[in-house]
Amino acid sequence: MAAPSARCLWRGGVCSCPAALAPRCGWILPGLEQRLAVPAVVSPASARPYAAAAKAAKKDARRSRQEKEKEKPPPRRRPLMSKPVDDVYLTWLYRRPCYQLEQAVGMLKRFQELDFTHPKQFVYINVFLDMALQKKKKVDPFSSNVTLPHRFSDEVNKVLVFTENEQEAEVAREHGAAIVGGVELIKWILEDEIQADFYVAVPAIMPKLIPLRNKLKRKYPTTRRNSLGSDIPKMLQFFKECHEYAVEDENIIKTRIARLDMPTEHIIANLKTIINDICTFKPSSFDPIVRKLVIRSSTSEGLLLDLDGILPQVEKAEEKEEENAADEDQQKPVQESVST
Repeated sequence: MAAPSARCLWRGGVCSCPAALAPRCGWILPGLEQRLAVPAVVSPASARPYAAAAKAAKKDARRSRQEKEKEKPPPRRRPLMSKPVDDVYLTWLYRRPCYQLEQAVGMLKRFQELDFTHPKQFVYINVFLDMALQKKKKVDPFSSNVTLPHRFSDEVNKVLVFTENEQEAEVAREHGAAIVGGVELIKWILEDEIQADFYVAVPAIMPKLIPLRNKLKRKYPTTRRNSLGSDIPKMLQFFKECHEYAVEDENIIKTRIARLDMPTEHIIANLKTIINDICTFKPSSFDPIVRKLVIRSSTSEGLLLDLDGILPQVEKAEEKEEENAADEDQQKPVQESVST
């Protein structure tokens, strides 16, 4: 019986007939049978022989581009103009105006009249600080309490007194302590059943208050904050009326200083009291800790203040002493020559 003749079925230009793959088909390309019979194992290196080189070249090109960007000089910014001519202008084209303290307070009062806002709104200051010291050291964020020369709030701070002496407890109650007690208060404070604005204590009870150190943190009684001592009436008088402020975001202090309806000189006195207290947290041998000062009311824009006349004149006094010492050194040789 004769073998059936082989037929090739072409599909899209490719022969799908098994017979076409046999060696007896003379039209098959040389080596095609071996490639079809043995599966090829291709390594990544042989498949992409230039991949590593291309990747290295890409890194070099990126590195050179970054170096060129670093070497490229920064774009020159157009210097800001000093004062606008028209009433309507783009603020970013002009330097921010700087005002004297008395002038700025008068402007805030004028804004309140023009805007018909509440006359007894609070006055705030934003103090931007320079916390840098020598090398990489800096001033740690701090908080402080200060007695203002002119009170602007009728609220009295809630003060808790720690003492186990009955006579001291009676004195604390007579001078307006909100809460007086001993170790029995520790559990209630830890469970947030008792809270106060400030905590003061006598030295005898301090060893028993150690469990409250992490809870109270900066309000924990210490001699540095004048909240630890034997003079209970003095501590109560201070903490009931004191004003507290703290550093936020590492270098900014935002705090109230007065009410807008207060006399201008009272607002200025309160502001200078707080600024003087802030300046004590950095040695006078370094640059002033106050870098920028802005004043505003509850409903007004912020006004940048001129620091001349606001910061304490400690450095200028030291400079005068140095100048006087230099003058004395210069006069000594003259006197010696005259005497000879």
